[in-house]
Amino acid sequence: MTDSAHTRLDSTPDFCEGMLHFGALPTEFASLCAEPVIAEGRNGIDRIDTAAIYQTQLAADALRYLTLQLCASKESGHPGGFASAADAYAALAMLGHTNIVTEVGHHAPGFYSAMFLDGSLEAMGIRNLSELQTRFRERGGLLGHLSGAIPGLLAPAGPLGQGQHFAMAGAYLNRGKLFPCTIGDGGLGEPYILSAMKHFHTAYPEVTNFLPVLIWNGFSQEHHSMVSLMDNAAMTAYWTAHDFARVILIDAKTYDDAGQEGAYVDSTRFGPEARLAFSRAILEGMQEAADSALSGTLTAVIVKQLKGAGVHTVGAKSHNLYPGDTPEKPNIAAALERRALAPEIWRLVRTNLSRAGGGPAGKTVVTEFERPLADIGTLPMQAFAPGEQAVPASAMAQMVAALGQRDPEFVVTNADGNEASNMKAINDALKIRHPTEDPLYNQMPTGQVYEPLNEDACAGFAAALALFGGRSLWLSYESFAINGWPIVQTVGQAMAELRHRTPAVVTMFTAGALEQGRNGWTHQRPEIENYIGGQVRNGNVYLLYPADANMIQAAYAWSVEQSNKCISIVASKSALPVHTTPDQARAAIEQGAICLYESASGSKGTVVFAVTGDMVLLPVFAAKERLEGAGYRVRIVAVANPRRLYRPHEVAWSHSAEADDRFMSDADFQALFHGDALIGVSGGGTVALEPVLLRSRAAARDLFGWQRGETTASPTEIMAFNGITPEGLAGRAEELMRHAA
Repeated sequence: MTDSAHTRLDSTPDFCEGMLHFGALPTEFASLCAEPVIAEGRNGIDRIDTAAIYQTQLAADALRYLTLQLCASKESGHPGGFASAADAYAALAMLGHTNIVTEVGHHAPGFYSAMFLDGSLEAMGIRNLSELQTRFRERGGLLGHLSGAIPGLLAPAGPLGQGQHFAMAGAYLNRGKLFPCTIGDGGLGEPYILSAMKHFHTAYPEVTNFLPVLIWNGFSQEHHSMVSLMDNAAMTAYWTAHDFARVILIDAKTYDDAGQEGAYVDSTRFGPEARLAFSRAILEGMQEAADSALSGTLTAVIVKQLKGAGVHTVGAKSHNLYPGDTPEKPNIAAALERRALAPEIWRLVRTNLSRAGGGPAGKTVVTEFERPLADIGTLPMQAFAPGEQAVPASAMAQMVAALGQRDPEFVVTNADGNEASNMKAINDALKIRHPTEDPLYNQMPTGQVYEPLNEDACAGFAAALALFGGRSLWLSYESFAINGWPIVQTVGQAMAELRHRTPAVVTMFTAGALEQGRNGWTHQRPEIENYIGGQVRNGNVYLLYPADANMIQAAYAWSVEQSNKCISIVASKSALPVHTTPDQARAAIEQGAICLYESASGSKGTVVFAVTGDMVLLPVFAAKERLEGAGYRVRIVAVANPRRLYRPHEVAWSHSAEADDRFMSDADFQALFHGDALIGVSGGGTVALEPVLLRSRAAARDLFGWQRGETTASPTEIMAFNGITPEGLAGRAEELMRHAA
């Protein structure tokens, strides 16, 4: 703490408790800070004058100071990236645009500092800097990368290349509001970010109210960024080539009066006049960009400034703090002293930011409110008779089409084509969103089927829409879904933390492994079922295995009624036998499992087959015939909703928003699965059968499931390649029964 601050301790705001350094009051304060430039009752500054520019600069300095002290308090965290973004963030906030998302999870301490300054974190009991530091990177506090559960923060940010999905979803659902998205040039090494926005603009040219803000600082986590050698013209052309009609580039080098070397410089080292000129350029550039984006022009802002500007070091070395990087370490202490502000400035900055956007972000951003949904009533369902042949995927498609017709904001995303999954009814009714109108291909500029031919883009937009309060559905082959699943996983966890209801993230994956024999192993990757199945213990993740066309309709009807859940349906696109009535199908989804068949008699004991999937029931029923002929009683149980089959202590359900404590009782479980021998069978991953094996009391048990892909002429052949045959199932059952005897 500097000597100049000691004389003003009595006037220090309470929220500054824990602050290590205060600075002297600058001479400009009297003339430029007589009043907050965001007046009471206003959302942002009314005009860009010297006072507004100077107070915006002070906000950026405050954010830098807090970010560095916050990270140093835990000797961990990432201050460098946000340091070069602080001017951009401050300008957006001072202009009243606070629905800000980011692609950069490493900017978390900067965003937390912003939410602290505007008062949003008081909802978490964080009232001063000491409490902010205590809760940073701790359980029940402020996790190391952004979460949408933190008041005022709209979306999670962890893996790179995801933030633009949230910005586009916010813009799609909230026309007229601006959704800036900060993007790091380390993340821009993932070219997909720009291609995703280009495809979105092609599909939704009228939705331009999202604003990517590239923080071009020359470095990534541990080295120079892959775009660090591009010059300004090349970078501008890069964005222009991806449909951005207006690209506003503000290069700190243009204003440098400190003789810094290299293409990337630190604006905090400028003299007062040069720094004000740079801050003016940022503020005016953001105002121009916001007006442009909100007026129908796809716009981007590029802020070129050295990584680590204004903190303890620069370049990639500023990215992360490590053990020993305490506030007392000389370079960190020196940086904090350079950025230290007088108590009066802290009070002014808090006043401005608490008014920006109409109030603290925790009370004003769009994701702090439950979004009203269109009334879709009861979706139509077809009642197939047991014994009939029907295509599960096609049955679900009819419901999806009806939902889209009743909710015009509903979006279906798909990369591999709905027709390829026997879900053409969706395209017929809702149309593929495409600038070329062509009835042969169901293409219309106003369609509700979004097809970017990239699973990440499909998953990202669908998941972001659900998180932001809209209905969506991601359809994919399970073979390719892994390319988009991480963002669904991220959003699913975020939904578990939200303080309000939002529609579940719903996905349906065509179980193509058994249906793609001719395509070979490139289209046979059902292992993602294990990935998702491993998340079921999270508490709000559901992996559904409808056994037939009636059950997939029950699964989808149940899914669209859920909130704050992450639900995946796995089903086939082939005509398969119907085993259940509609009532039985609904019961299976609600209860977790249902008996599809039980022998009337059998003198040699009972074999139970616990099955996940639909097509794989074919060899199971064939094995049943062999076993009954040998004198065994056989029960075939469809495991439709494995999450219901766990015991309560095995699932973190109590930690989830919209907590679901429904689990099958021991009595009901034993009625379904008790037998002398139990065989679990899956046409894909076997993790979903874990709760059955955990709870079963059968003396003899075994498991059949997917092993690997191969080129085959039929599903029967690919199942046989994986050891799933009537002979193999029946033979193993008889072996188990002999051991159990």
